[in-house]
Amino acid sequence: MIKVGIVGGTGYTGVELLRLLAQHPQVELRAITSRTDAGTPVSQMFASLRGYVDLHFAHPDEAHLDQCDLVFFATPNGIAMQQARALLDAGVRVIDLAADFRIQDIAEWEKWYGMRHACPELVADAVYGLPEVNREQIKQARLVANPGCYPTAVQLGFIPLLEAGLVDCGSLIADAKSGVSGAGRKAEIGFLFPEAADNFKAYGVAGHRHLPEISQGLAWAAQGEVGLTFVPHLTPMIRGIHATLYARLKGDADLQALYEQRYRNEPFVDVMPGGSHPETRSVRGANICRIAVHRPQQGNTVVVLAVIDNLVKGAAGQAVQNMNIMFGLPETTALTGLPLLP
Repeated sequence: MIKVGIVGGTGYTGVELLRLLAQHPQVELRAITSRTDAGTPVSQMFASLRGYVDLHFAHPDEAHLDQCDLVFFATPNGIAMQQARALLDAGVRVIDLAADFRIQDIAEWEKWYGMRHACPELVADAVYGLPEVNREQIKQARLVANPGCYPTAVQLGFIPLLEAGLVDCGSLIADAKSGVSGAGRKAEIGFLFPEAADNFKAYGVAGHRHLPEISQGLAWAAQGEVGLTFVPHLTPMIRGIHATLYARLKGDADLQALYEQRYRNEPFVDVMPGGSHPETRSVRGANICRIAVHRPQQGNTVVVLAVIDNLVKGAAGQAVQNMNIMFGLPETTALTGLPLLP
């Protein structure tokens, strides 16, 4: 059994981790931390977990995380980098669901996240946890930087085109929409029901924190610099990301065959039949990215549609997928649940 601890289990990604790990046949949940809610039964805060998780939230100083095999950080940015070194030195493997170790350029990270990095020496050792790209490195990783939600959808959508060298890398466009749970479990005016319902808006047009992470991943795939315009939007739904991606073709190709071939052995990427339009509700609650590729009017613009559940494939589900890979388990363990409908 894998002895698992979770730091920051009171947010949406934390409870999603608990939902998945409570059903994992090879996991023993040892500790779930919260400074504010220490002593509170997990099932009191999250009634959906009654009968499945019997732990109480523990103060981080009393959680004995160094006795775990793996610790997930489901915390705000800037927390994991303060604690990861001690855990790694104790032989504990770490998966960070925040952004502390995603960006290799420390100065770039500090620019976008507005704080000084506490352990820049660990960033080079961290493996970026996109299994469809870095599966072999994840197997041996001690520290995994779990990708962000927007970056997961955008990268999986663009990667086949960039790897094949089929598009102009200088003029990529990602038009992405997210449900309000992507902002976290916090009380802010913009995410209150009367503010977010019956509304649709763009935000972060001048620059969003996920832009450097996406650009880094796309540059790896293209083996060179990329030019990306990324515009996120907030939609009046709880879960889901829909990314509409645009690129200029440099030549002719069978795009459907390209995507089917690239993802043929990927258990959590579904390339849909030609002409499809994937919907966010088709992945709700599941660790799946559904992709459709289009070439409107057979012109020189390719349009890729990619949908994920931001809390599953965009966060907790991908983290569990990475854990399975790290510990030599079947990658799909505890992740085969069907999407919820309606």
